[in-house]
Amino acid sequence: MTLTQRPFKLLATSAAAILMVGCASLNPEALSQQEIQAKSQSDLQKRIAEVAPISGAITLEEAIARALKYNLDHRAKSLEMALASGQLEAGKFDMLPRLLANAGYFSRDSDLVRRSQDVNGNTYDNRYVSSERNHATQDLTLSWSMLDFGASYYSAKQNADRLLIATERRRKSMHTLIQNVRTTYWRALAAQTLSQRVSVAITEAEAALKDSRGMQAAKVRSPGESLRFQRTLLDNLRQLEALQRELGTAKVELASLIGAAPGSVLTLTEPTDAEPQALGMSLQAMEAQALMQNADLREAHYNVRIAANDTRKAILKLMPGISFDYGTRRDDDRFLVDQHWQEASMRVSLNLFNLLSAPSQKRAAEAAESVMQARRMALQMAVFTQVHLSWHQYDDAVRQYQRAHAIADVDNQLAQIAGGQEQSQMAGRLDRISADVISILSSARRYQSMARVQEALSRVQSTLGMEPEVGSLDELDLPTLQKTMDQSLKNWNMQMQVKPAPQARVRLSLTESLA
Repeated sequence: MTLTQRPFKLLATSAAAILMVGCASLNPEALSQQEIQAKSQSDLQKRIAEVAPISGAITLEEAIARALKYNLDHRAKSLEMALASGQLEAGKFDMLPRLLANAGYFSRDSDLVRRSQDVNGNTYDNRYVSSERNHATQDLTLSWSMLDFGASYYSAKQNADRLLIATERRRKSMHTLIQNVRTTYWRALAAQTLSQRVSVAITEAEAALKDSRGMQAAKVRSPGESLRFQRTLLDNLRQLEALQRELGTAKVELASLIGAAPGSVLTLTEPTDAEPQALGMSLQAMEAQALMQNADLREAHYNVRIAANDTRKAILKLMPGISFDYGTRRDDDRFLVDQHWQEASMRVSLNLFNLLSAPSQKRAAEAAESVMQARRMALQMAVFTQVHLSWHQYDDAVRQYQRAHAIADVDNQLAQIAGGQEQSQMAGRLDRISADVISILSSARRYQSMARVQEALSRVQSTLGMEPEVGSLDELDLPTLQKTMDQSLKNWNMQMQVKPAPQARVRLSLTESLA
């Protein structure tokens, strides 16, 4: 082995050793408990710092504004839109020609020696060196392919449609979030209003049950009468405890929706304009608006355009590829007569097997486009169905609320009468407890009916594609977003041409009903 060969062998051996050591060190490494805890604490502190503290009672408009600004699921949809925007901007550069800069260094352990041979096959023993052992090269080449440009152009158009799809999905997420907040807000309001009454009623019923069992043991009453009394109390307790479980989760769900900590104490303000409204917008007008603004349907339109561009890209790939290259090159090899030169080329390439696969590829692309069109048409009919269903569901929810309100008024009056009769000893304790339980359950059903009204109204607005006109949520502070939501709720009612339902003014507050 010559002295000049040793460095190359040593370099090759070292590179192989480094590669083997690097591959051997790639082992799974689980996160430690300390790392997980530190990361969780960091995320929690970051989350707390981002959310504005709650001060005072929360209105419905503030709850919706907080949900839009701080809800993590909705923020993920906004980040998806930002990602699609970034992909669109990055994809535009794919349409530019490629400008390739290369630099290289070549080294040999021996001279590049050649023999010469004439056309008759005679070999001459005179040898000559045609290249230096060590030399460096540099080149700068501008390359442009018409086929790549066309494919990049259609890909950029698809990325633009995907950005619009991300926008529609953000709209749909906003619709769903507003619907959930409005529904949960009224359930949480029921919990805030009724929780104390439910606890008092459960305490009284348990005390009465204990007294009845004591009287049964003392044989003050007949066994049948005592058991019937206890059976009624146990049934009342079962209903109250079921209601207590349902009310207990409402505020936790609302806190999660608005981005507050699960243990946050929320005080809610009952809306003063909670009177249900009957839709004055005709079904024909609702259908027309849904065709133009429904988020799912608009997404389907963009998917059809993406499929159409896929068809164009498939056809384009069947065409011959034409590319142009121009570059400047330099090589410091002293045996070259010209060490710096420019070169240009044009190439035409065609995969001949594309002639065989062209019909099937075209049919497959057109079939994919037809599938998207069929889905869009099916979704269009589904949107028509949603318009009619949401209209009937809202109309039914309003009627059910009016019925629940009337029943709650009657049951509250009966509870007042039973309380007065117990004080005058004209009725027993069981009658008064039963009347209170029925009154509480009726009041809860009234709040639940209002929650269903809000859910049905939000479903109508979601189907029609109605959402608050807000820009970047990161650039809006909470008070501004709250004012925007307040104005948006009013604008929605005006846009839908709502009118008061044919019912006397609704009183939701229990203090008014029991006064």
